[in-house]
Amino acid sequence: MPFQRWIESANNAIEGILHAVRTERHVQYHLATALAVLFLSYVLGISRNDFIVIAVIMVIVLLAEMFNTAIECVVDLISPERREKARIAKDIAAGAVLITAFGAVILGYIILFPYLAVVFHKGMSIAKRSPAEISLLSFVVVVILVIMLKAWFGTGHPLRGGMPSGHAALSFSAWALVTLITENLTASLATFVLAALVARSRISSGTHTLSEVFAGCLLGACVATAIYLLFI
Repeated sequence: MPFQRWIESANNAIEGILHAVRTERHVQYHLATALAVLFLSYVLGISRNDFIVIAVIMVIVLLAEMFNTAIECVVDLISPERREKARIAKDIAAGAVLITAFGAVILGYIILFPYLAVVFHKGMSIAKRSPAEISLLSFVVVVILVIMLKAWFGTGHPLRGGMPSGHAALSFSAWALVTLITENLTASLATFVLAALVARSRISSGTHTLSEVFAGCLLGACVATAIYLLFI
């Protein structure tokens, strides 16, 4: 089935991301830095255009690091023994990452400096965000944390198993956001039922254990609630 093939392809792609996060410290550093810069951008209340530039910069740096990891794997496969040209290939790939990261730091400084200058002169204040922006940030943070935790525990697959359950985390983050944003009991209960059904399906299908699903539910609900209370 085309949809099943698409799911399998997506699973393989995310498996590659998890492998890079699990085995490469620099990917871990870049991912953690991206998460920190994302939060800082929201706190400072940077403009939409500035945020787009920051987001593109973060994606480019992560892509460069992952391409570097892929090149290193291919070089090791082709030339398992030490060779000068193999070393040069790795060094050039690493140099490309260094240039990308250096450029990202310069651009980030140029964009964020005016906002940080305001904080220095007037003090720190957390910018208020719309429910849509809070929801987007919550989902992005949950996905990044799920990837990092799956890589940390090193079990299961991105869309099949592992600690914690990403499906449960996202569904319960949606429930928490609907509850907090709408303040409507009916909407909250309906969303909770749907989230619970998603979580239950992960257990009944044998994809996740009860502890993995519970961890995902707790992670999603807590992250969404914390971000909502911080930026609303």
